[in-house]
Amino acid sequence: MTKPDTQTDALLDELLQGCESPEEILGEHGLLKGLTKRLVERALAAELTTHLGYAPHARLLSKGDNARNGSSPKTVQTE
Repeated sequence: MTKPDTQTDALLDELLQGCESPEEILGEHGLLKGLTKRLVERALAAELTTHLGYAPHARLLSKGDNARNGSSPKTVQTE
């Protein structure tokens, strides 16, 4: 069994403070869906940075004038 993380518990308590029904947590526009979306977006951005080897808007002189300079909307379907 792992040791409880009091910082994580405090953050969860703060996030759930305004939720009064299960729909506000698990519903179509609920907290869990929003958190999952943000987590996936950050993970994909970090993966792209690692794959390319440089941060957004950075220019690498050795690789030409191309820069990672934007994004376009994408839809990821989840349950």
